[in-house]
Amino acid sequence: MSDPSPAPQSGPTPAPNPAPMAAAKTGPAPAPSHFAQFRAHLPTLPQALASLMQTVVVALFVLTFIVQPLLIPSESMEHTLLVGDFLLFNKQTYAPADPLSRWLLPYRNPARGDIVVFRHPDPPMLIKRVVGVPGDRLRIADGQVFINGVALNEPYVAFEQAQADSGRDNFPGEIPPRLIDPEWRRQMWSLTSDGELTVPPGEYFVLGDNRNHSRDSRYWGFVPRDAFVGRPLVIYFSLVRTSPTDVEPPPQEPARATADDRLGHVRELAAKVAAFARWRRIFHVVH
Repeated sequence: MSDPSPAPQSGPTPAPNPAPMAAAKTGPAPAPSHFAQFRAHLPTLPQALASLMQTVVVALFVLTFIVQPLLIPSESMEHTLLVGDFLLFNKQTYAPADPLSRWLLPYRNPARGDIVVFRHPDPPMLIKRVVGVPGDRLRIADGQVFINGVALNEPYVAFEQAQADSGRDNFPGEIPPRLIDPEWRRQMWSLTSDGELTVPPGEYFVLGDNRNHSRDSRYWGFVPRDAFVGRPLVIYFSLVRTSPTDVEPPPQEPARATADDRLGHVRELAAKVAAFARWRRIFHVVH
């Protein structure tokens, strides 16, 4: 005897789920455009302003307390520094410091041979090289510097062609009154004994490396310790500029391109770019 067939179920048939059908009809959501992706990563206006303010504050702090740019306008330090050199100088090297600051940063007094930046009445900022420190007995004979009776080794010095000047080349000597500060003349002779000038405490004697073309301590006197601002670090750019002493002559004009020289304009442009700056001096460490 066979089993009875199952009885049919009563009640309404459940409707199919419309979600899969809708998904099948609409498909996946479109990917955002490249511009939308880029815009999503852009900072908001408050974020951009905050970042700008942070950059400005850091830059002002660095320029105020650590380094400062300086342009060399004259030939008095050639060959070491040329007219048109842009350099950064360290403002912390000679800064007065308390014991805690001395532990954090390497403060020290200027030493013989240092290139220094210091305040001066006219112009307001000068750069020279320290030759005499407090207590030194100094004299110059025929351009040669003697410290405490010993000739100073100065491989950086240049003697460009200039008119003979006994007061300049033999110091202490008779410098023409129109070139020397009267007060300095009186102080110079009061500190001179046996042909040697004694550098007093807290004062420094500075000279330009281009000895025949430099107005320095020979003409206006010592530099006090508190006038020192910093020490040059590096040349970060150097424009080609002519100098009265022609230590580094300007490059010649590039040759004009001929009609059959297809690359002539390229060569001329390259020559102009090369003549615009002293590219080899960029990032040159000053010493």
